[in-house]
Amino acid sequence: MSEHEWQALTKSEKAFMVNSFEIDILAGVWGDLDDPDQSRPINELAGILLALIDRGWIEVRRVAPWTSPTGENGFQPGELVPRDQLSAVLEDAANWEYPDDGSWIGALTLVETEAGKKITRRSPEEMAE
Repeated sequence: MSEHEWQALTKSEKAFMVNSFEIDILAGVWGDLDDPDQSRPINELAGILLALIDRGWIEVRRVAPWTSPTGENGFQPGELVPRDQLSAVLEDAANWEYPDDGSWIGALTLVETEAGKKITRRSPEEMAE
């Protein structure tokens, strides 16, 4: 199933799926979009992302601080941005840029769901082929 579903995605949809697989912040998608998609208005890109969210493949969360067991500081996906707020949040161009202060805390991050993993990963049956 994943190979068929993956091949059916557009280039821009694949860019969002890659970013969710990598648990990257939203601004990171610019590096995965091809040139034509990079020139699209943000509201069009938001529509593509919202369609993937509505399929249940991606969640949008806020980056939260994290401390490893060895005491090193890092980041993790934090609070889920509710679906009813996403359209307005994604219309804000600032959410599509890297934070000016260099801190990712509070930035939007794309997180792959269990259903999304079925799209980005090959099934055991596909791997056996």
